[in-house]
Amino acid sequence: MSDPMTVLVTGASGFVGAEVTARLTAAGHTVLALLHRNGALVRNNGRRLTPGPGSLTRLNGDITRPGLALTDADRRLAATADRIVHCAAVTDFGLPQDRYDRINVEGTRNLLALALAGRTPLVHVSTAYVSGERDGTAREDELDLGQRPGNGYEKSKLAGETLVRQAAADGLPVIVVRPTIVTGATRTGRVRDLKTIYPVLRVLTRGLVRTVPGHHDAVLDLVPVDRVADLVTEAATRFQDAQGHTLHAVGHELTLRDMSDVLAEYPSFHVPRFVPPSAFSASALPDRERPYYDRVVSLYDTYFRRRVHFDDTHAAAFSRRPASSGGRPYLRRLLDHCLATGYLGPAPRKEPAAARHDGSTHR
Repeated sequence: MSDPMTVLVTGASGFVGAEVTARLTAAGHTVLALLHRNGALVRNNGRRLTPGPGSLTRLNGDITRPGLALTDADRRLAATADRIVHCAAVTDFGLPQDRYDRINVEGTRNLLALALAGRTPLVHVSTAYVSGERDGTAREDELDLGQRPGNGYEKSKLAGETLVRQAAADGLPVIVVRPTIVTGATRTGRVRDLKTIYPVLRVLTRGLVRTVPGHHDAVLDLVPVDRVADLVTEAATRFQDAQGHTLHAVGHELTLRDMSDVLAEYPSFHVPRFVPPSAFSASALPDRERPYYDRVVSLYDTYFRRRVHFDDTHAAAFSRRPASSGGRPYLRRLLDHCLATGYLGPAPRKEPAAARHDGSTHR
């Protein structure tokens, strides 16, 4: 166990941030939780976070403003941090680009100013999909290769990570952790935030969109939230062992063929038909399907085109973790949990309009 530290965690109420905060306080560390709004910190299991044997102090702030909008007293407290873990980000798709830029780029810039002022070691949570729309192997030590981002979120995270790399070149101790698609718990499939791939699964399994552009050998990498939180926490507490490295937080690789085969095991599910993107036309979809494609599926369909594998050489050498049990068994656990909660199942007679996520979601 590492000596007790004080860790400033941004996005501490988010999907990943709450789990990191829980792990740090459970290990006896003090967490300064930077929160944009007051409210309970809820873990992935649905329970309120109860710190211990470490401690938790809430700081009200706003990463989009200079100095994080901290009071003088909170700024002095933040300056005592031995580490900073930057989880705060907007991760929803389909938002205006300026919103991504304000939170994911300018927010990172403001956070870096704080870190550089005290030369405080930083663990920055990015995304493996800074690799953009590409096939082949995406390596941990690569960043800007002239790739095309798949959406505004990826564009902003690439820009934010570029700022972090520049700060590292200026002498800031840095570790970057890049999760893939963050999903439910390893053993149970339980998930607090039904985001990322979940709205797509809901639309597809209900038959609300029956034809989708995608390659059967396209690869989705689904990483359990507990695996991401474990790696981020290890990076913060064993910083010297991985300083200067980028760590891919990977999970279970799953091709679209795998996904189709698993969905076919559930009698209540519709199995979508994947067609080559070059043969797909959204305008040819039936009128009843078009809104669901436009508002949900189209936001994610770039992931159905990519034949990408994420190298995790540095992460594997740094962190011990259980071997993958395979994409299909893990997907079954996710689906079983969603069925048990009623999130997935037959479509009602009149499905509510598919709403795009427009809330600021912090990991």
